Amino acid sequence: MTRYVIDARVAIRLAVEEREIAEEHELLAPTLIRSQTLSLLHTAAVRGEITKRVAENRLDRIGAMRIRLLGDRVLRSNAWKVADRLGWSDTYDAEYIALTVLQADAFITLDAELAASVEGVVRTAPIDDLFRANG
Repeated sequence: MTRYVIDARVAIRLAVEEREIAEEHELLAPTLIRSQTLSLLHTAAVRGEITKRVAENRLDRIGAMRIRLLGDRVLRSNAWKVADRLGWSDTYDAEYIALTVLQADAFITLDAELAASVEGVVRTAPIDDLFRANG
């Protein structure tokens, strides 16, 4: 089994594409992903990029995904350390990186800048890895 931490934009992409994740993969995310997906979809609806109904449908799909959500004290403590190590002023992205360090094989993000900034800290993977079986 390969364990992947996914960020909010990846969760939204998965909801949009409605593709099946390979069965042997496990998705993880910090509990923060709930608020981030809500905010991103609300913003898209307010801007007129999608309708409220589409946003709500995507939120429902995300809610139905098999994503193991974590947000304990150990994760928060490690996120603080990651943010300090990488010189980040906030800990939002650091929660994803800390979770990857603690419990996953790789981090998947659509943010190329974020992926580059964590090179050497965690392994990153492309979203397409989620749809391929191992080996």
